Amino acid sequence: MTGVVSEAGPDSTLGLKPGDRIATLVSLSLTPLVITDELTSWDGMSEQVPCAGHAILFGRSIAAVLPDDLPVPLSLAVMDVCGAPALTYRVVSQAGLANPKGPVVAILGAAGKSGSLSAVAARQAGASLVIGVVPHEREAAALRQARGADGRTGLADEIVIADATNPVGVSGAVEAAGGPADVTVVCVDVPGCEGGAILSTAQGGTVIFFSMATSFTAAALGAEGVAADVTMLVGNGYTPGHAQLAIDLIRTNPGVRQIFDSRTTGE
Repeated sequence: MTGVVSEAGPDSTLGLKPGDRIATLVSLSLTPLVITDELTSWDGMSEQVPCAGHAILFGRSIAAVLPDDLPVPLSLAVMDVCGAPALTYRVVSQAGLANPKGPVVAILGAAGKSGSLSAVAARQAGASLVIGVVPHEREAAALRQARGADGRTGLADEIVIADATNPVGVSGAVEAAGGPADVTVVCVDVPGCEGGAILSTAQGGTVIFFSMATSFTAAALGAEGVAADVTMLVGNGYTPGHAQLAIDLIRTNPGVRQIFDSRTTGE
């Protein structure tokens, strides 16, 4: 939800001031909202719904000021998935403490919004190898064309085409590309990716699930069934500093910006 701050309480810890144009980074189901125009400005054709009204943010709400240098649709697309790169950065950084050469990171769904940001975050956090897993050649081509901040290095070092719902297929593809991964990040929003992510991850490694389609029963029982000693994390969408990190990544990495622009403009 976007809007303009009309008033900030004297004890507010959100760092907002009247006049700031902001986006809330939590579900509308957690935000008291009063709509006063009966949605008369909405044509029913877009995912973003214009309306008049007011909302109340609590002391532990999450909101970010919209940057002036980026289009609002782009900023909202980035903030929608900003939890993924922030947690990826933290986990990969921690994995690097135990592996001075840098951990191997596999991103399932690397050509998507959360996947591309996570790939860049993994590289910045010290990954020695970033493996991008995509479902078909069109996304592989988009990932090959995308370049990082230096204009030369790709978002992924290795790109493999594999069905993330095929455990044997995806794990074999990741291993052939330099895996198994020390950290596997699941950004594929389809059911059935648990087994492939677990099998793609080295013993003692970490799997981060950023898909709401994940079955945590399948993940827990699947890891047990294949004797996988892996830590499995639920990406809950919030990590301190997540919005600023994601916005900085989109500003400084033309390849990620290219992927987001193509998705927000429909090209």
